[in-house]
Amino acid sequence: MEETNKQRKIIHVDMDAFYASVEQMDNPDLRGKPLAVGGEGVRGVVSAASYEARKYGVKSAMSGFLARKKCKHLIFVKPRFARYSEISKQIRNIFFDYTDLVEPLSLDEAYLDVTNNKKQNPSATLLAQEIRKRIYDEVGLTASAGISSNKFIAKIASDINKPNGQKTIPPEKIIPFLETLAIEKFYGIGKVTAAKMYNLGIFNGFDLKNKSEEFLIKHFNKSGAYYYQIVRGIYHSEVKPNRIRKSIAAEHTFKTNLTSEVFLLEQLEKIADEIEKRLKKSKVAGKTITLKIKYSDFTQQTRSKTLPLFIKEKALVLDTVKKLLYQEKIKNSVRLLGISVTNLNINTKKKEKIVDLQLKFDF
Repeated sequence: MEETNKQRKIIHVDMDAFYASVEQMDNPDLRGKPLAVGGEGVRGVVSAASYEARKYGVKSAMSGFLARKKCKHLIFVKPRFARYSEISKQIRNIFFDYTDLVEPLSLDEAYLDVTNNKKQNPSATLLAQEIRKRIYDEVGLTASAGISSNKFIAKIASDINKPNGQKTIPPEKIIPFLETLAIEKFYGIGKVTAAKMYNLGIFNGFDLKNKSEEFLIKHFNKSGAYYYQIVRGIYHSEVKPNRIRKSIAAEHTFKTNLTSEVFLLEQLEKIADEIEKRLKKSKVAGKTITLKIKYSDFTQQTRSKTLPLFIKEKALVLDTVKKLLYQEKIKNSVRLLGISVTNLNINTKKKEKIVDLQLKFDF
């Protein structure tokens, strides 16, 4: 590994079943019961599942119909994103007591660079324990954490002792840890890629490490070089406290499939209205408008157009989306429509890199 990776101390904090845990915290009657946050039925989707529900195989992104089939006494609650955002801000304020280098990934997880922290504590492990205790004492929720010398390893580590646990992987133990790690446990390797690796005789980090960079690029294109690096503990990405937003998007899944263009336009107008609200709230505008269409057979299509000027008004977004809709005949009945705005007018100048301190303290 490079010297810079050896010196950096990263904590990845991941809240345990965040949405479901908030609901159980706010409503004591739900505690200890299988709970799904999301919609019930064929059209519904599970956003989060409590650990009690996970025992039955209920998972996020699963249809409400299948979730009910797996757990007949499953309790469904509607998501309250304003509440989750409120709790997330409380947790983030705790993070800022330790370091300004906080990179949120979502409402329920974030990276913290504690190499040079506000508590002047050389142990990232002890800091993670203190942060988790404060989240529990001040917010009422449990969190898990992973601690290592780069974001990639910390992310994997945070999942090892879930829920309500943590795992430290110091620099000298990274390679042995990765060699024994099942390939599907590598962050960024999904089911499809894992299956392809199985066919190539790659089942764990040791197998992956024994493949040459040329071999991996041949079979996985550009990703091959990435796999070659990460299995050797090399990951250069720094904790970015101000992540640049790249898109504004909104979409809607319909209870009944739509076939008429009139109904499609009605829904697109509602989505465009939401897009305008989000653009104005974020104080941005964009040039590229993309229409997303998911058909009843679950095939998906996107159509995009880049405009000469930045726009944020509903009327202009909707006008562009209409042209994209009429660009090609609808192939089938539609179950989902979405609009996204990219190519945003955000200052993308790179900030000066933070120099790694040459600290030699234990993790």
